[in-house]
Amino acid sequence: MLADDLITDEIPPLKATDTVEMALDWMEQFKVSHLPVVNNRQLIGIISETDVLDYEHPDEEINASKIRFSRAAVHYYQHAYDVIHLMSSMNLTVVPVIDEEELYKGCVTLKGIIHNLGTMMSVQNPGGVIVLELNQNDYSVTQIGSIIESNDAKILSLHVSSPPDSTKLEVTVKVNREDLSAIIQTFNRYNYSVKASFHHGNFDKDMRERLDQFLYFLNI
Repeated sequence: MLADDLITDEIPPLKATDTVEMALDWMEQFKVSHLPVVNNRQLIGIISETDVLDYEHPDEEINASKIRFSRAAVHYYQHAYDVIHLMSSMNLTVVPVIDEEELYKGCVTLKGIIHNLGTMMSVQNPGGVIVLELNQNDYSVTQIGSIIESNDAKILSLHVSSPPDSTKLEVTVKVNREDLSAIIQTFNRYNYSVKASFHHGNFDKDMRERLDQFLYFLNI
């Protein structure tokens, strides 16, 4: 899934000639804390609610104000993971998307990312989930895939994480089978540490509940 696939048409960009007050009104209306500002499709940057909330001259045009702009953006061909990384690292609720000529194409919202997480993680597909814990040097996606496929199953999604200051990896694999007993036995034979396992029902219900709680927390 690319950034281009995540662009929303719900939120128009601000123009440089719009007022600071209008920017704040739009943020409240669209329930975001950031908005892109453009001038004839040229991306000027992103303004944040923090900078406009207490601005002393709300009737000023954005291009005449002293509001700071963030230059963060992604190209339309970058992966959704790049969008998520940028949002997370800069605490953004909106990320502008630009084309090859650096012209504005649209934006990706935090709400849109969250609604697409289910698709990216194959939450809607039937199956089960196995969580492995292993040393970084022992990680081999080829061997993990071979073990799963040897049990007539396929990988639907795979996620790797590493706790800070640790040499261990946690590999979360979703497969297209709900009965995981044979796969787990094979992992055990290859001396893999199976930290946890979930069948389709309880894992997907938990994932949906977590996403719903997150959306409620963000009030979007």
